[in-house]
Amino acid sequence: MTSTRPYLVRAIYEWIVDNGFTPFLMVDAGREGVEVPEEYVQDGKIILNVAPSAVKDLSLANDWISFNARFGGRPRDVRFPVPAVTAVYARENGRGMVFSEDEPGGEPPPSPEDKGPSRPTLRVVK
Repeated sequence: MTSTRPYLVRAIYEWIVDNGFTPFLMVDAGREGVEVPEEYVQDGKIILNVAPSAVKDLSLANDWISFNARFGGRPRDVRFPVPAVTAVYARENGRGMVFSEDEPGGEPPPSPEDKGPSRPTLRVVK
């Protein structure tokens, strides 16, 4: 089963923008694959303004989020895996969603063979 996180990020992002607020993403900068301006990382996290007026070429895909934005007046490419998103919320009122570190659903469930037999089995003995 796929993770719900990318779907929730997109839905809450759209809700925030539709209501005229500024969407922010909090990202765990220590996760593998995170490409953000390191000079703006604080306590291992970075908060990104992803309002349509603040970013260019925003992609909220199922596996990666990417865009181009200005940091200190310099354009920078930003890219990170969706599991690195720890929160999506509106700057003005703080409404949104915080995600748990270990959300279930990212990995397929184990196959029945991995659990061992769930009921008694019969064998033919000669």
